[in-house]
Amino acid sequence: MTEHRAHFLVSTDWLQDHLKTPDVVVVDGTWHLPPTGRNGRAEYEEAHIPGAVFFDIDEITDTETDLPHMLPRPEKFASKVRRLGIGDGQKIVVYDQLGLFSAARVWWMFRVMGHRDVVVLDGGLPKWVAEQRPVEDLAPQPRERHFTARRNAGMVADADDIDRHLKEGSAQIVDARPADRFAGDAPEPRAGVRSGSVPGSLNLPFPELLNGDGTMKDEAGLRQAFADAGVDLDRPVITMCGSGVTASMLTLGLAVIDAKPAALYDGSWAEWGRET
Repeated sequence: MTEHRAHFLVSTDWLQDHLKTPDVVVVDGTWHLPPTGRNGRAEYEEAHIPGAVFFDIDEITDTETDLPHMLPRPEKFASKVRRLGIGDGQKIVVYDQLGLFSAARVWWMFRVMGHRDVVVLDGGLPKWVAEQRPVEDLAPQPRERHFTARRNAGMVADADDIDRHLKEGSAQIVDARPADRFAGDAPEPRAGVRSGSVPGSLNLPFPELLNGDGTMKDEAGLRQAFADAGVDLDRPVITMCGSGVTASMLTLGLAVIDAKPAALYDGSWAEWGRET
């Protein structure tokens, strides 16, 4: 693993070696698409990496909007993660039960809130389990810690930003949804959201960033995936998807290859595609 890549991704070997390191906290950030009927917290309670706490994307959210799992205010974010025993000075390792999916959203949320030492477990729980590493069903009893949250507004885009960039051509909008949803050939999974995509946006379905074993491609593979989607890595990028979860995978991929910093459209298609 290259030195730069290690700022954003860690291997299962690394995590095994650091599981008992006092300043390392492991976070299960599993979230499933609503149509799957799966429950991330229930699956966490059945089996998780030893000592991991559960980060609920649908709970640590802005409840003043009807849009799904939008970023909460910094005060709320800090309050919620403090209770998970997450605090300043810790190295946060996030994984999910699908491999690389929602963990990137949790990684992005911590980054937005000013916590820089946060990484994603490459390959997630599937790789961990496939290698016969330990899991447990014990609920940890975290001790509350102090967490300082300072929102980095430059990492977050809203509908007005998308409007402005469309008019000015000042950023590329890259959508992580499957090609058929992007093209409007498949229905959206949420009621009240029309099919289609933002005019002029590009499509890079997030699985294109992954190897067959669910790990993230190397730098050459990532660069090729973005190039194949028509993304100019020398120009600013705004990532989006259905509701801001898998867009984080594109943001993570861009960070891994040290491309220009990308903002994420938090409302994503759930907001832009709302039927009025």
